[in-house]
Amino acid sequence: MLRNGLEPWHILVVLAVVVLLFGSKKLPEMARGLGKSMRILKAETKAMREDGDQTDAGTAQSTAAPQDAARPAVTPTNVTKATETKHTETTA
Repeated sequence: MLRNGLEPWHILVVLAVVVLLFGSKKLPEMARGLGKSMRILKAETKAMREDGDQTDAGTAQSTAAPQDAARPAVTPTNVTKATETKHTETTA
């Protein structure tokens, strides 16, 4: 029964359903959006690979400079809430 998995008429039926659901005017816009998303994904994965390569090279240098390893990645900041601030009220 499922000898050939996907036959040409299956693809035609799927394309017909997609055109009926989304309309022919929306399809090019959806394809552009998908293309942009794929380019962003490709750029991000490339950047992650480059960061990984730099990290591997940085581990050999980290033994030479231990002060960089002790420094936090994000500097802490003091945040005051509105209720913590002192307000002077004047009474008349």
